[in-house]
This record gives sequence, structure tokens and C-alpha cells, in this order.
Amino acid sequence: MNHSYMQKLIGKIIIKADLILLTGLHIGGSNEFSSIGAVDSIIVRDPLSKEPIIPGSSVKGKMRNLLARSFEGGPHLEISREPYELKRLFGGNKGSEKEQNLIASRLQFPDLFMKRESVEKIKSLETDLLLTEIKFENTINRVTGIAAPRQMERVPAGAEFDFILIYNVENENELEEDFANIKKGLKLLEYDYLGGGGSRGNGRIKLENFSLETITTGDDVSLKTDDLEKLLNNET
Repeated sequence: MNHSYMQKLIGKIIIKADLILLTGLHIGGSNEFSSIGAVDSIIVRDPLSKEPIIPGSSVKGKMRNLLARSFEGGPHLEISREPYELKRLFGGNKGSEKEQNLIASRLQFPDLFMKRESVEKIKSLETDLLLTEIKFENTINRVTGIAAPRQMERVPAGAEFDFILIYNVENENELEEDFANIKKGLKLLEYDYLGGGGSRGNGRIKLENFSLETITTGDDVSLKTDDLEKLLNNET
């Protein structure tokens, strides 16, 4: 029997930053409507604006994987075996296999949209497609030696996105530890990659200019985040 394991919501902390692409980024979309002779691997776009986006699920999945591998005893391939410090950030379960308490995620990962100034800058350039470039790659069959060329769509290096991460405050005594793990996960992400083709140089990012905004659920609650903001900006 499953039960929901939740604590009282004290408030929310909205983490904002600038996400800058150091190399071209490819997070794949659907090829359902690609015509013959079109790009082999296209990116995911906002259905209304047609501008490139970074899905929040991509950030969450990669950040969780990197953190899980960094904990003692990692990598934890099964979420049920992850440390509680990780489950309370990303969600999971607490208890035996027969009776599990579902732990709600304290982190929420919205989709990331390209900054307006970045959109206008790239629009002024001669790119292959709307706000993107085409990267030509070859894979070589080791047996036959035959090359299989392909085209990959990428958001070009230098593009900037508005990074947003929302943290639910449930236990003030765990706030410092949670933010230390958030910082660790984001730093590991900077030294890894997002999307596909990371081993070939795609998806390198940089996060900078962190700022925090707080929302509380009661007038008697006061969340002090100055030290947390300094922590994320490496000022401590």
C-alpha cells in the first residue's frame, strides 16, 4: 500500500540564473514531420513560438543521475536505493517494498526559454534553420570502414537561456544541506553536458548570476537566503 509522505510547505525559493551554451546543444525532438532529405536529428522547440527550449526533464534527469553517482555507494541505478538526501530533492519512496511512502520532490524544473536578446542576436545571423545550426557528422563502421554521414540540428554556442529552479521549503533545518547538494549537482552539470552527443563536445553549459526570490506561506515565516545566494555564486 502506498502513502504520500509530505511535510508542511513553509515557502518556496525561486532560483534564477543565466544558462550560457559553451558549445552547440542538441536535445532531440520528434522527426515525425521531417521531409525526405531533411535534417536527420532535429531539436525540441516550443510549439507556439517555434524557438528552441531546454526541457526541464532533461535538466532534472541529468542532474539527478550525476548526483546519484557522486554519493557514497553510487551509482544508484534504482531510485528506491538512493540516499534520502537525494529522494527529498527529486522524489522517491521511503519504506519497504510492500509498503512504500512516496516522497514528493522538493525541486521543480520548468522548461527553459531562450533570452529575448539572444533570440534577436541569432536571428540577425545567417543560420541554417530558425535560431539553429546544422552540424555534419560521420559514423564509421569498424568492420567495413564505410562512413554514414548525418546531420544534427543544434542551438549554437553563445545562446543564453533563462534558468529557473523552484525549491519547496519544508524543513528549515535541512535547507543548508539541500542547497549544498543543489550547488553540487549544478556544478557537476557544468562539467558534464546536456542533451545528445556530449562525448563529441555537444551540450557544454555555464551557469552564472544566480539570484534567489522567496515566497512564504505565512506572515510569521522569514526565510533568510543571502548566504544561500552567495553559496551558489561561489562567494562564500
